[in-house]
Amino acid sequence: MFSNFFLKSFRILLLPFSLLYWLGIAIRNWFYDKKLLPSGSFGLPIICVGNLSIGGTGKSPMVEYLVRLLQPEFRIATLSRGYKRRTTGYALADERTTALDIGDEPMQFHLKFPSLPVAVGEERMVAIPQLLHDRPDTQAIILDDAFQHRAVRAGLNILLTPFTNLFTRDFYLPTGDLRDLKSSYLRSHIIIVTKCPVDISAEEKKRITEEINPTRHQSVFFTAIEYGTPYHINTREEYQLEASNELLLVTGIANPEPLKLFVEEHSREYIMLEYPDHYIFTIDDLKEIRKKFRMMESPGKVILTTEKDAVRLMKFRSELSDLPLYVIPVRHHFLFSEGEQFNQLVINFIRSFSQA
Repeated sequence: MFSNFFLKSFRILLLPFSLLYWLGIAIRNWFYDKKLLPSGSFGLPIICVGNLSIGGTGKSPMVEYLVRLLQPEFRIATLSRGYKRRTTGYALADERTTALDIGDEPMQFHLKFPSLPVAVGEERMVAIPQLLHDRPDTQAIILDDAFQHRAVRAGLNILLTPFTNLFTRDFYLPTGDLRDLKSSYLRSHIIIVTKCPVDISAEEKKRITEEINPTRHQSVFFTAIEYGTPYHINTREEYQLEASNELLLVTGIANPEPLKLFVEEHSREYIMLEYPDHYIFTIDDLKEIRKKFRMMESPGKVILTTEKDAVRLMKFRSELSDLPLYVIPVRHHFLFSEGEQFNQLVINFIRSFSQA
């Protein structure tokens, strides 16, 4: 609690830098609005999933949701920047690809959907033609974390904002977490309030919707985090968590709070090793994990990590073979029975684009 108070106090002291940051992004957006900076579109449906803040809004689970929704009917591909990869430029995942080549989140997509074309590239205007050259039968592209990158104009912009830190209540970096103007929400077509309590009331939904103040062309949805059954990192064997378990929780994600709440409800006690977002694990980290695990005395002790962390731990597969290390999947669950409405908006966007 003290460290959080210190961090918040320190970030307030950075307010002058936040004002400079706001000025910079305001000028940049003005240049795009006035068409003084170039932006382009492509002759196929492009869906952008993004946010106005840094990390922790649920972009990767939303991309996976869209893949599961669209893949049965359309030939889709994903394009990400490939944050914290060791390579540069355009790359298309294949059987030899690792997380160091394309980044942890694209690697997660590649492992979970082997038939899905997963590409990375910092310059999306350059990467999209290369992706279409490699996969000319592509019918739609999902851009991961590209809302603030305005060089490409997507036909459908899906903006995510977390329930616990709505963009309407946030401030600009480094005092707050906003990396784009609050007014940029007007460029979105769909706004999703993520990581809501499952028992959020209709009154709270109405109040937040009014606070966001969507325009006539925008739809607002609410989702909660839904955790699946953990599976072993090597064997993929499923494991049912029990109240008697003692857990070692290993995370390197932007916002581990929802997972911590889940673990508190589904274990006797837990120890946490928390690393920075997109952290690249080393052999010393593996030694630390082993050391912490040995110190735990419960016979029902297991190690739990996220899918995003798991792809960065996969390089230690042989060293991990003797450990009960389980991976917990996460999905978006649409509240107020509005999932089908969201699905139809996305599917109709692609269908209407194809018929135009």
